[in-house]
Amino acid sequence: MEEITQGVNSINLAADSHKKNRIQVSNTKKPLFFYVNLAKRYMQQHNEVELSALGMAIATVVTIAEILKNNGLAVEKKITTSTVDMKEDTRGRPVQKAKIEILLGKTENFDELMAASAEERDGVDGEAQG
Repeated sequence: MEEITQGVNSINLAADSHKKNRIQVSNTKKPLFFYVNLAKRYMQQHNEVELSALGMAIATVVTIAEILKNNGLAVEKKITTSTVDMKEDTRGRPVQKAKIEILLGKTENFDELMAASAEERDGVDGEAQG
C-alpha cells in the first residue's frame, strides 16, 4: 500500500515540476500582499507567473492580478477557467469547484519599477538609521 502512495505522489510531483512559476492562492492561509510580493519575485525569476485558485479564492487571484497590472508590473497573457471535480470533506460526495488560472508576464519597465521601489525602501531605512 505504501508503494502505491509513493507512486501516486511522484506522479503528482512530476506533473507539477514544470510549473515552477505557479502560485496556488488560498484566501484563508496567507494575506493578500504575501501573494502580490511572491508573484513579483516569481516574475523576476521566470519572467512570468501563473496564479491559480479554486472556488471562493478566485476573487483573491483576480485582485492580485489587478494590483500587479495597475502598478504597471504585469500584463495578462492568458486566462483559463474550468471546473474541477473534488470530494466534499464531510461526506466524501463529489462536488464541482470553479477554477481560474491567470498567466501574467512582465511589462517592459518591470525591472525599472522594481529597482525604484527597492531604492525607495532602502532610502527610508537609511533615514531611520541616520
